[in-house]
Amino acid sequence: MKTIQQLFPGIQVYDKEPVEVRNPFSGESAVLTPEEVAVYDYLKGCEMMGDYTGLRRALDWFSRKNPEAYMTLLD
Repeated sequence: MKTIQQLFPGIQVYDKEPVEVRNPFSGESAVLTPEEVAVYDYLKGCEMMGDYTGLRRALDWFSRKNPEAYMTLLD
């Protein structure tokens, strides 16, 4: 299985502990692992930059890795 660094070149994992992330539209939150936070930040960056290939790849990864958080934060 590939690491997130292999799947998403340039991605960095900074957190050491799980982090609560809040959906800015619904106010709902989910607790993410450090790796999930890194991918969440990556996909938000892709969204801002218009990198729809990277965004789709990150959304697909997230929906498989943590479907409940995906539905809360991204769907």
